[in-house]
Amino acid sequence: MREALRIAEALVFASAGPVSESYIADRLPRGVEAHAVMRQLRALYAGRGVNLVQVHDHWAFRTAPDLSFVIRTDEMEVRKLSRAQLEVLAIIAYHQPVTRAEIEDIRGVQTSKGTLDVLMEAGWVRFRGRRRSPGRPVTFGTTRDFLDHFGLEELRDLPGLEELKGAGLLSGRIPPGFQVPLPLGEDELAEDEDPITQLDLEELGLLTPGGKEDE
Repeated sequence: MREALRIAEALVFASAGPVSESYIADRLPRGVEAHAVMRQLRALYAGRGVNLVQVHDHWAFRTAPDLSFVIRTDEMEVRKLSRAQLEVLAIIAYHQPVTRAEIEDIRGVQTSKGTLDVLMEAGWVRFRGRRRSPGRPVTFGTTRDFLDHFGLEELRDLPGLEELKGAGLLSGRIPPGFQVPLPLGEDELAEDEDPITQLDLEELGLLTPGGKEDE
């Protein structure tokens, strides 16, 4: 176990992004259960300046939340999201899989392509699939980077109704029967949703014919 902990620690430390548990498992000694190793490693780092955090089925080292104020970010340009972008991101996070038309129906206004482009360029929103309905509209969902950025282990960790009210993010005039929706799992497809194919990506302009990424 001691050697397995050292291997797992080295793999996560050397990676620029979250490392999948399956990747770690393939490199551990035979017979060692990867998730047990990661839980023990997380406990070892609890309370330190750097914590081991789980992001869906991936693991990463992150600065302890209470020490974020001492980390200098002067060199980094922080781009704040507009109100429209925040609204769209919240709708996608809670209602995914959701189409652009459904986003507009919830917001009550049209959603510009630029708003979705910003969220996708940030790496927080992705194309999930295509709805089995006339026109086969594309569905949107959040990404692993979204979970990582907002410190969530999985989508079910999104704040619920009482947490949102306590944070002052919902007004006191909430309609009777109002519920905060619980999104599907990160990789679960809805019953009326088909996965994105290479032909879909070509149609959306994300791949050139032949399978090469369109820059």
